[in-house]
Amino acid sequence: MNPEISVVVPVYKVERYLPLCMKSLLAQTYKNFEIILVDDGSPDQCPRICDEYEEKHSNIHVFHKKNGGQGSARNFGVSKARGKFICFVDSDDTVDSRYLEVLLQGIIQTGSDISAVDFIKVYEGKQHKP
Repeated sequence: MNPEISVVVPVYKVERYLPLCMKSLLAQTYKNFEIILVDDGSPDQCPRICDEYEEKHSNIHVFHKKNGGQGSARNFGVSKARGKFICFVDSDDTVDSRYLEVLLQGIIQTGSDISAVDFIKVYEGKQHKP
């Protein structure tokens, strides 16, 4: 069965943040999704971390490529996505557990092709207004 949503996550030099990002994505209330991790030639432990997630979760797919920048990694991820909808999450971000559910509800309820949500900036554990 193809996933409804493909979440594309470009990964580069974020070994400190990647586990938190993945924890938030794996905690989604909406379950019919895949995660496309695109290791963009990261020189740190990110490639290993990505591979470990792929080994443990059937809905995670990892691709390693030569560094080309965030846009290149996103485009590569889109080319591998199997979902009807595509969502982007930066690898140093975390998302609410209802993130995908709310995005999809927005599309279904309005019949639109795109959906967006608000965000909160958090630095060193403190919220900052965008």
